[in-house]
Amino acid sequence: MPTPPRKVHRKLGMAKNFAKSILSRGLSNKKADKITKQLRVISCFGDGEELIPCEYLRTSEKDDNKSFCGGCGCGDRKGTWLVANGDEYSKLDYPKLACPLQMPGFTNYEESEPDEADDPITRRFYVEQMDPERIKAVEVTLNEQPIQNTKKKDTKKKSSSKKS
Repeated sequence: MPTPPRKVHRKLGMAKNFAKSILSRGLSNKKADKITKQLRVISCFGDGEELIPCEYLRTSEKDDNKSFCGGCGCGDRKGTWLVANGDEYSKLDYPKLACPLQMPGFTNYEESEPDEADDPITRRFYVEQMDPERIKAVEVTLNEQPIQNTKKKDTKKKSSSKKS
């Protein structure tokens, strides 16, 4: 049975978003800035108070301490976990990243419509109205890759070879 056109269109859109994310990382493992990652963490995991975790947030079956987005179609694997350990690159680190709900912090973010302020307010409106200081207080790890200076390495090699 052929795949319905709407499903094909959705899968192509997901593939396009994935490609944009990969390209945004580049060869030097560029990462999103701190405020962007903080907004993404709140958008996905909630604020620990009134805003509950996103409806698409899923716990990994491979690692109970990891989560992934069940709405974007990326699946459950190490490369799609939202937050990583140590110096690993996580999904929320990508400079360009799309969200199925078009939440703040994501590349495809769209401002909420006026009716999203009506009770019950939407998740997107809630995040937009948050105090910037609360957002800045969200702890995130940027796991920046250290810039390697080849001159220092050469100096260390020369000095260690002099000692021999």
